[in-house]
Amino acid sequence: MENQRRNNQEMAASSLFFSPATILGLLLLFSIGSSVEGVLFSKLKQTLIVTASPNHGQVLKAGEDKLTVSWALNSTVSDSSYKQVKVILCYAPVSQKDRGWRKTVDDLSIDKTCQFDIITKPYTKSKTTFEYMVKRNVPTATYFIRAYVLDFSENEVAYGQTTDAAKTTKFFDIIGISGRTASLDIAAGCFSAFSILSLVYFFVKEKRMAKK
Repeated sequence: MENQRRNNQEMAASSLFFSPATILGLLLLFSIGSSVEGVLFSKLKQTLIVTASPNHGQVLKAGEDKLTVSWALNSTVSDSSYKQVKVILCYAPVSQKDRGWRKTVDDLSIDKTCQFDIITKPYTKSKTTFEYMVKRNVPTATYFIRAYVLDFSENEVAYGQTTDAAKTTKFFDIIGISGRTASLDIAAGCFSAFSILSLVYFFVKEKRMAKK
């Protein structure tokens, strides 16, 4: 009995300590869990000044109209870690409402606010300007423009945008392509007219044959 009690006590004591393999596994799990979370937008500093040509409320047509976007660094900011600038077209809050696939999330790895790339260019200290043709796959919605600064590991480290921090102003609209074109509408009209004439022709022909 005494030996059994001693063994039970030793087992209980050993259970309070983790083996080296267990500790290594826990550390590995912790590091994996930490790496899964992406960059948080709330942690980024707004170091870029971004402007764009559309006026507030202006309407652009996808596949037809262009806009000009410019960005420059706030002169008081250190830029030693800056490598690239990625400029993106982003949904305004009014076009995100009740649309989970456009939802804003603080974790940029799963954020759906900005989905349409405009340009990615190497970072320079001087002001940069780019003319962008609105792509045909951009859907009808209200937008603003955001630029992310990427470091040498291509992680977001700063940003700038055409709207204010609360995203309440300086939006513009884009009208997407519906899939219908003028030539398609004309062809459909001609086909409809031909179908009606064919029905009239066969109706008249059938009446004449019935009288014979």
